[in-house]
Amino acid sequence: MSLILEKLSLAVRDEAIAKNRVEARSLDNALDSEIESLQDGLPLSDELELRRLAENKLFGFGKLQPLLDDPTIEEIWVNGPDSIFVAKAGISMRLNISITSNELSILIERMLRVSGRRLDRSSPFVDASLPDGSRLHVVIPDITRSHWSVNIRKFPSALLTMDDLVSSGSLTRKQSRFLGSALADGANVLVSGATQAGKTTILCALLNSLDAKERIVTVEETFEIRATNPDWVALQTRQPNLEGFGEVTLRRLIKEALRMRPSRLVVGEVREAEALDLLIALNSGLPGLCTIHANSAQDALLKLSTLPLLAGQNISADFIQPTIAACIDLVVHCQLDSSGRRGVAEIRRVLPFNGELLSETVSC
Repeated sequence: MSLILEKLSLAVRDEAIAKNRVEARSLDNALDSEIESLQDGLPLSDELELRRLAENKLFGFGKLQPLLDDPTIEEIWVNGPDSIFVAKAGISMRLNISITSNELSILIERMLRVSGRRLDRSSPFVDASLPDGSRLHVVIPDITRSHWSVNIRKFPSALLTMDDLVSSGSLTRKQSRFLGSALADGANVLVSGATQAGKTTILCALLNSLDAKERIVTVEETFEIRATNPDWVALQTRQPNLEGFGEVTLRRLIKEALRMRPSRLVVGEVREAEALDLLIALNSGLPGLCTIHANSAQDALLKLSTLPLLAGQNISADFIQPTIAACIDLVVHCQLDSSGRRGVAEIRRVLPFNGELLSETVSC
């Protein structure tokens, strides 16, 4: 069947070149011609499987397409030709499939085509969004030892609401009511947690609990945040071009967002010096939300007090910690347990600054 697929690839490619476009009709014509040329034909089940494989190979993402289509898979990662893993319900497992280096590079090129982002020796890392909203991250040799490293983080096709999170046990009813009330009052919320703990899911649910009249501006490295609010603008960073120009950083996006009349500013994740720009924006009276990687709610505050120092030597902790205490109201910490269950582990209220950056647990 693989030989037929290769012949089909050439046939469809030739027809696409002749018509200057690729059509599903091209695939159907080539398939019909190839099957008719077989002496004994193909059983119906084999023909249907051949058509599925051919469609994935020529118009989808090949062997990765069934994994992308599987709603139970949360993340896909490829370490090498025979080392492909997925995560389901927070639990990782290795798959008994393989993909050649050439196949993988072709698929990644196809994935990046619509994003406008590039991957080469001068830019060996890439973050991009796929058409379905999934996040793609790729690292190539010689940064990796020998094979491309690929991660595809998928997101639920349905947007989860606060009520959905309560129903799934990720959030208690009291926590949901408390957070909804705090957001309505203009609270600034920091969502913390480890990788895969559900930070973005909680963030999106919080956003979609806001009044429809609010104007939301979100900024992030790659598009992950989803909202249903009618007045929502999403911004993402941009890599520099081959000449080293045209880069748009998170720091620049935060500053530009302030000129867009937001009633709520949202930063997908603070990792570096952009934390300073976020704090300055929140300290000006603009409500906002963001996420941060941390082991606990208190650690999230300590990390947030360290990141702005990366902006320059003239930034001091004596300025940062009182600013955090003045403009961050709540820390919502998410956790992934050993069984794969995600949920809000704790909510802490930031206390007024009195020489230390402290918080207290909210009993809800």
